[in-house]
Amino acid sequence: MKTTFTARHFKSSTDLKEYSLDSVEKLEQFFDKIIVCDIVLSPGQDDENPCIAELNVKVPKKLINVSEEAPSYEQAIGNAVDTAIRRIRKYKTKHFEHN
Repeated sequence: MKTTFTARHFKSSTDLKEYSLDSVEKLEQFFDKIIVCDIVLSPGQDDENPCIAELNVKVPKKLINVSEEAPSYEQAIGNAVDTAIRRIRKYKTKHFEHN
């Protein structure tokens, strides 16, 4: 799986980048045919949840897009990864486990 990391409109710390990359590594446990995973972090407009994490997970014949808002980037990434895991499981069940 190829992974890209982008921080829009702010300078991210190396710790945040490492945390993001480590978090999306978990996706490979659930589906080993992931082609690319793009991580995009950006500040949002909402005062309560100012941090937005977006994951674009490219799997065969489909793009799974997940966007989550949270008070911190770490929480937003965690929520996005959880949602992506759920969607990948659903995709895998529909396309690979039917008989």
